[in-house]
Amino acid sequence: MINRRMLILVLGDLLDLALVTVFGFASHGEISSSGARMLTTFLPLIISWFLVAPFLGAYDIRRSGEFRQLWRPFYAMVLAAPFAAFLRGVMLGNAPVLPVFVVVLGGVSALAILAWRVIYFLFARGRG
Repeated sequence: MINRRMLILVLGDLLDLALVTVFGFASHGEISSSGARMLTTFLPLIISWFLVAPFLGAYDIRRSGEFRQLWRPFYAMVLAAPFAAFLRGVMLGNAPVLPVFVVVLGGVSALAILAWRVIYFLFARGRG
């Protein structure tokens, strides 16, 4: 059953990964010409995220409200990134994926998820 806090986490994660995708294309100067091609990054990110994150407790409402548990979503994204890069490679027909892409995708995504979850933590703590 999805409660309000869980919905906020899920929607925030989706928005966060969408922003990472847009940032990635913008950093390569491809934002204006990419259009639907952004889905080749966004879809693998969300698929891999939602396959890994629940198993590491990133959606445990009690843990998401504890500062000491913020490593969970960060580490989940570090683990999800290689699979996301692989899925992206398959979608684009470039199955061998550059290791630097995996490191950058994982690092930026993990830091973005961590930043969002810190914001959520501060909000949830203030709301009791």
